[in-house]
Amino acid sequence: MNQNDNRSSAYQETEKLITLDDAYAYCRNISKTHAKTFYLASRFLPKKQQKPIFAIYALLRTVDDVVDTAEEKLEKGLITREEIGRMLESWKTKLKGCYAGHVENDPIMIAWHDTLKSYTIPIELPLDLMDGVAMDIEFKQFETFEELYVYCYKVASVVGLITAEIFGYSNKEALQHAIELGIAMQLTNILRDVGEDVNRGRIYLPLEDLRRFNYSTEELMQKRMNSNFLELMKFQIARARSYYSSSDKGIPMLEQRSRFGVAISSINYGNILTAIEENQYDVFSKRAYRSFWQKISTLPAVWQKTR
Repeated sequence: MNQNDNRSSAYQETEKLITLDDAYAYCRNISKTHAKTFYLASRFLPKKQQKPIFAIYALLRTVDDVVDTAEEKLEKGLITREEIGRMLESWKTKLKGCYAGHVENDPIMIAWHDTLKSYTIPIELPLDLMDGVAMDIEFKQFETFEELYVYCYKVASVVGLITAEIFGYSNKEALQHAIELGIAMQLTNILRDVGEDVNRGRIYLPLEDLRRFNYSTEELMQKRMNSNFLELMKFQIARARSYYSSSDKGIPMLEQRSRFGVAISSINYGNILTAIEENQYDVFSKRAYRSFWQKISTLPAVWQKTR
C-alpha cells in the first residue's frame, strides 16, 4: 500500500464521518505534496474552481500511485497481475458508485461527489485514465508515435478534458486543444524521465524514432550519448513544443478567470524542455526541472498575456 492508500484506509476505518471540508483538505494536500507545478498553477484559479481541481488530481494521483506501487511489488514477486487488476477494479467500482450517488466514507469520493453536483464530467474520462495507467502494468514498447499517442491521451489528455469542464469554455474547439496540452505534457514527462525509465528497463520513446536516427535500443539501455541521440532528443523536443504551440490556441477559449492558471501550467511545464537543452540533453545523469523562482519569474508576462 502506498502512502495515499494508507491515509484513505485510515479515514475509512474511523467511526467519525469525514466532513466535506476535511475531504477537500485531504485532496489539496495530495496536490501540494506531489505536484509542485500543478499546485502552483491551481493557486491562481478562483476559489470555487480550486476545490474540484484538487479532487480531480487526488483521484488521478492515487490511482497512479496504486499502479506504481503494485509494479514494484510485481517485480519482487509479492503480487500478481490479477491482484493489481482487482485493485484497479476496486477504484472503478468506487467511482461508479460515486456517480450513482452511493458515496463511501472516503475523502476522495466525497470530494468527487460534491464536484459532480456542480460540473458535468463524463465517467468515461476517469475510467479511460484508469485504463491508461493499467497499460504500465502490461508494459509494451511503443512501435509508432500513434501508439504512444493513445497512451498519452489516456494518462494525460483526459485530465485536460476533465479540468476543461471545471475551467469553462466558450468554444468546443477548446477540448481539442486540451487534448493537445495533455499530449505535450506527457511527452515532456517522458523526455525528462528517459534515464529513470531506462533504470526500470523501459523505453517509452517510439521505436520507429530510434530507427529514424540510427540509435539502437541497446545504446539507449546503455545510456550512450552520441550525435544520433542528440538529434533524436531534438526531434522529440520539437514534437512536444508543436503540441504546446497548438494547445495555446485553446487558452483564449477558456473562461477568462481560468486562463492564467492554465497558461502558467503550460509555460512552466514546457520550460522543462528548455532545462533538458540547458543540460545538453543529458537525461541520464541530470534531472531537468525548473526552480520555484524560475516558475515565479514567468508570472508577470503570463498575466499580461491572459488579461
